[in-house]
Amino acid sequence: MNAKYSKASRRRPAAVALAILIGTSPAAAFPAQAPAPPNDPTPQGPPSGNFICNVHALTAAERAHHRELTAKLIASRTATVETPKGYEFQYSPSAVTLAELADWTVHESKCCPFFDFHIDLEERGSLICLRLTGAEGIKPFIRSEFNVPAE
Repeated sequence: MNAKYSKASRRRPAAVALAILIGTSPAAAFPAQAPAPPNDPTPQGPPSGNFICNVHALTAAERAHHRELTAKLIASRTATVETPKGYEFQYSPSAVTLAELADWTVHESKCCPFFDFHIDLEERGSLICLRLTGAEGIKPFIRSEFNVPAE
């Protein structure tokens, strides 16, 4: 059996579980909000890139909750692995739950739709991974936003 196929097959149950989790989590109940108007002067992000966050995508309460989760994810990661298209952040399930990671992803995708998100449950449930990828040039943005040390 092809190693790549075997690895993808092991991740499929986690993807199904995540889809169920997202569909039944309180985070899924948050209504999607309209993007900021094009003439709004408050987008954030590097002026030279196409990676501009929509600061109006979350309510004040959602934004506060998201900031707390972001701080927890940054502080709790056990490893950071550079990938060809971005970074993978690894967590112990005792420090960060799959539900917290899914909640964070739902909110982050509203304000930063340029990210591609990949959540994996690996090593028989003893490792949770969040991989952030995106278009060419995304790595410096990820390093900046998620406190990834430069090589």
